[in-house]
Amino acid sequence: MVIQAPLESTFADNPVKGGMYAAVISLTALVMFHQSHVNSCQRNSRVILVLGGLIGHLSIVRVVLSLNTSASLPEAFSFLFIPFALVPMLHSVLLGRNVGSFSTVFVSFIGCLFAPREDVIGFLIVSLVAGMTAVVLTEQIRKRVQLLRAGLYVGAVTLILVFILGRLDMSSAFGPQAADGLRLLGKGCAAVFGTGVVTALLISGLLPAFEGFFRLTTDISWLELSDLNHKLLRQMQLEAPGTFHHSLVVASLAEAAAEKIGANAPMCRVCSYFHDVGKLKKPTYFIENQHDGSENPHDALTPTMSALIIIAHVKDGIDLAVKHKLNPRIIDVIQEHHGDSLVAYFYRRAQEQKKAELDKV
Repeated sequence: MVIQAPLESTFADNPVKGGMYAAVISLTALVMFHQSHVNSCQRNSRVILVLGGLIGHLSIVRVVLSLNTSASLPEAFSFLFIPFALVPMLHSVLLGRNVGSFSTVFVSFIGCLFAPREDVIGFLIVSLVAGMTAVVLTEQIRKRVQLLRAGLYVGAVTLILVFILGRLDMSSAFGPQAADGLRLLGKGCAAVFGTGVVTALLISGLLPAFEGFFRLTTDISWLELSDLNHKLLRQMQLEAPGTFHHSLVVASLAEAAAEKIGANAPMCRVCSYFHDVGKLKKPTYFIENQHDGSENPHDALTPTMSALIIIAHVKDGIDLAVKHKLNPRIIDVIQEHHGDSLVAYFYRRAQEQKKAELDKV
């Protein structure tokens, strides 16, 4: 297998003209992207992920279309090895459906400049349909097995399109050389279907690396973080059962509210599990962990000291979260879940004590 320039493509015939087409399409697309995806453009890491993904995908298309397969396979087979759903699926999982759709359209039109002229329409159709199929199937993906299923569907859809467009000819399997035709047809089907599956497996395997490098958290990772067997949550079950039950209730309410307004429900649920983890430092100082008939430690403290202990559970929670390397978004929720509101109960208690002292005078 050797690499050669794709025949009769826009870039091969006239690199300057092809470059101008690519520049115009790219600039137009990027301006539209900047206007319609403000959130993605506000973080450099996301801009790098989008641009890097597009460039990487197009580079792979360029290389695959430049491959001249071995003598046992026709030259046109290089078309069957193109991973049409690669960057659409990756961007859809990491950044959402809108970015995935943008990537699909962008790589489809730019990729046409690399394809041989007689394959431009076919390339455009397959790329758009395969890419959008991947985007739709990975819109709310929460399990890694769903990625594999998406890859299977993408492979199946691509295979159907390849037959419709005549890239694979079934008639060769029924001619005088039926055995060779069947063998060739089988290799073609395996190439198309296998590329879809391998694409999904590759993204599934590399997803943790992308999440860590670009500081993103997918629904898949949020579901993995929701495991109640986490060390801190197990400790909370044993040492602060009231707080643990309270966190479960808050998680259910937050998840339901997030689903209603279109927010990230898995993230809300996981963050709710950990939001009061700082109470593990002094669990008995919080009423939900006090049993009937047990002494309230606040009775022996001044209202000011009690308020300081209540407020301190936020800082204690941040310390525990950092120590256990929790997700940065969880730490943000721990830090902000009380805001700067007044500890009203102990404020009123301090006022009552102050009034009692003044009455004595």
